[in-house]
Amino acid sequence: MVLVMVFGVALLVAVLLSGLAARSVLSTSLLFLAGGALVSDGFLGLIHISPESDIVRVTADLALFAVLFTDGMHVAFPELRQRWKNPARALGLGMPLAFLGIALLAHFLVGLDWTTSFLVGAVLSPTDPVFASAIVGRKEVPARLRQLLNIESGVNDGLALPFVLVLIAAAGPSGHAEDASLDTIATELTLGLAFGVALPLLVSFLVRFRLLGAEPKLQPLMPLAIGVSLYALCHLTHANPYLAAFSAGAVLASVSPQAKQAFEPLGESLAELAKFAALLVFGALLTPSLFGDLSIGGYAVAVLAILLIRPASMLLSLVGTEFDRREKLTAAWFGPKGFASVVYGLLVLQAGIPEGEEAFTLIAVTIAFSIVAHSSTDVPVARVFDVEELVGIPDDGVGPRLPLGNRGRRDADGKQAAAEKAED
Repeated sequence: MVLVMVFGVALLVAVLLSGLAARSVLSTSLLFLAGGALVSDGFLGLIHISPESDIVRVTADLALFAVLFTDGMHVAFPELRQRWKNPARALGLGMPLAFLGIALLAHFLVGLDWTTSFLVGAVLSPTDPVFASAIVGRKEVPARLRQLLNIESGVNDGLALPFVLVLIAAAGPSGHAEDASLDTIATELTLGLAFGVALPLLVSFLVRFRLLGAEPKLQPLMPLAIGVSLYALCHLTHANPYLAAFSAGAVLASVSPQAKQAFEPLGESLAELAKFAALLVFGALLTPSLFGDLSIGGYAVAVLAILLIRPASMLLSLVGTEFDRREKLTAAWFGPKGFASVVYGLLVLQAGIPEGEEAFTLIAVTIAFSIVAHSSTDVPVARVFDVEELVGIPDDGVGPRLPLGNRGRRDADGKQAAAEKAED
C-alpha cells in the first residue's frame, strides 16, 4: 500500500502543477520518475522493487499498450496514404542508422561483445511519443510533423521486437534459440496485426445490428472493452501486443469515428495513469548503485545516443523531404527512449545472457536521461511553432512578409489564422 500511497500523492501533486507544466519546462513525467527514485531503496527505502519484479514488467507493458492504443487513434488513413513516404523513410533508414550507431558505441566505448552491442542498439532504437506529448498533441505544430513522430513511434516498437528476440537468443544459452526462432517471431507479429485489425472490425460489424449498440453514457466503454480483450488475447496467444494495440486504435478510429470521439477523453486519462504508474515504478529502479555501476564509457554512450545518434540518423533520413529546417530539427531531437525500451531491457536482463546486467544498466541510464531531456523540452519546442505568422503587415496588405516554415498557427477556435487568408 505504500506504493499506492506514493502514487496517489504524486498524482495529486502532478495535477496541481499540470497548468504550470503546460507553460514551462516543468515535467509531470519527471515528477513521477523522481518520486519513484526518492522512495526506493537507494534513498528513503519505503518501497522495495528490483528489475526482476513482476510489477516492473507488467506496468511498463500495460503503459506501452495503452499509449499505443490511444496513439493509433490519431492516425488518419486518408492522410497516411498521401504522406506515407516520410514515416517510411524514418523507419526504413533512420531507425537502422540509429540501431547501428548505438551498437558501435556500445562495443567500442563500453566493451560489450558484438552480439550484446547490437542487442543494446535494437533495444534503444525505438522511439516513444509519450515524452513528446506537447509536440504530437498540439494543433499549432504542423500536422505532417506530428504524423511523422506519431507513426514512427507507434510502429518502430513492433519492428524492433524481432531483432531483440533473435539477438537475445544469439547472445544467450543455446536453449533460448528455439524460443526466438524466426518462424515464432513472424507468427507473433502476424497474429498481433491480425488481431488488431480483426477485433475492431468485428465489433463495428456487430453494432450495426438493430438490437445491439451502446447507450450514450456507456459508449466510451466499447473501445475500452476492445483494448482490454485485445491485451488479454495477445498474451494468451503470444501475439505481439504492441503492434496489435497500435493497429487496433487506427482501425477503430477509421471504421467508427464516433467511438473514437466518445472514448478519447477516457482513453487519454487512462493512458496518462498507466504512464505515470510505469514511470513511478521505473524510477524506483534508478538507485545510486545503478548509476555507480555504469562506466564512463557507458555514460558517453547514453549521452551520444540522445544528442548525436538519433538526431543524425533522423536528419539523414529526411534529406530531400518537404520539411523545413525547424521541422527537421524537431523531428531529430524528439526520439525519446520510453516504455518499449524499458520492456525490452527487462527481457534482456531476465534472459540470463552473459553481459545482460551490464546491458540493462546502460539501457536504464539512457532511458532515464532521455526522459529527463525530452519530457522537459517538449513544451518549449512546441511553443516555437506557436507564433504569429504575419508580423508588421500594414492594413492595406502591402509590405514585407516574414519567411515561415509551417502552415500557420491555429487560433483558439481551431481555425487557421491570418496567414492562410493572406495566401489567398
